[in-house]
Amino acid sequence: MSARTKARKRALNVLFSADVRGDDLAVALQEEAKRAVSEPERQASWLYAREIVDGVIDHRDEIDEQIATHSRDWRIERMPTVDRALLRLATWEILFNDEVPAAVAIDEAVELAKELSTEESGAFVHGVLARVARAS
Repeated sequence: MSARTKARKRALNVLFSADVRGDDLAVALQEEAKRAVSEPERQASWLYAREIVDGVIDHRDEIDEQIATHSRDWRIERMPTVDRALLRLATWEILFNDEVPAAVAIDEAVELAKELSTEESGAFVHGVLARVARAS
């Protein structure tokens, strides 16, 4: 598994747990940063995970607007929490990280959705992200 794939999983964990608990995302990121200090072997994945979560924090309104616009009849607050976190993560990559091709961001998010969410989540996540990528 690549360092970026591991980083996406770490970022997903932070986004998901903050959402489920109702915690401020910046506080959840600080807590994860404290944990990361004690795990130097995971430093490579931590740096990109932090970049993702910081990016979601910095662009949350625009990211959520894109998701809402392209989710076709699904309000963000009604989505499964994992799907919502994955969509935020991948939308940030598509819109704000020129180093990651949109197709890679979409594929990674779809694989995580298939692994961690509902049976329909892979197709749902793919559809929303493909529309976001086409519009960007």
